[in-house]
Amino acid sequence: MVGATATAIWWTARQDDRPRSDAIVVLGSAQYNGVPSSIFEARLEHALALYEQGVAPVVVTVGGKAAGDAFTEADAGREYLATAGVPDDDLLAVPEGVDTLESMQVVADAFTERGWRTAVLVTDPWHAMRAERMATDSGLEATSSPTRQGPAVQTRGTQARYIFRETAAYLVYRVTGASVAGAPGVG
Repeated sequence: MVGATATAIWWTARQDDRPRSDAIVVLGSAQYNGVPSSIFEARLEHALALYEQGVAPVVVTVGGKAAGDAFTEADAGREYLATAGVPDDDLLAVPEGVDTLESMQVVADAFTERGWRTAVLVTDPWHAMRAERMATDSGLEATSSPTRQGPAVQTRGTQARYIFRETAAYLVYRVTGASVAGAPGVG
């Protein structure tokens, strides 16, 4: 089961499914005083490219903030995209979510409020399968278009570490229905 899951994560990471959708959803990552980390910036740049290609009319950024932070991941992402030229009316920040599962649940609520149902998720390649599963379980019709640049995809060693980490996180979720919040970088 572990080997099959790791292979599925590897395979999903190589897919790029970007059908016309209600919104592009950028999963949050670290931000430092409102400035996206390199991992988050890679996600935001990929979402910007998808938006410019007409994949969806709206970009949703999601993610809360850690204790002591002045900014949420969602607000830092929204500001980054606004500065890059995305009109305010085409941006929605959902400033909640401490892990992938909670983020997908609050995004699903925001979609329901607006009558939306389809999403293209933007995250790291190795995170795509778990993010899609959690989005689907939260009621979204989700596909993923993972980033192809940034720290999560630079070296084979990094890729192997992320695949191992995501295999564990995915299996924990499938067995328990819970996210693994609190484990650094795994939530």
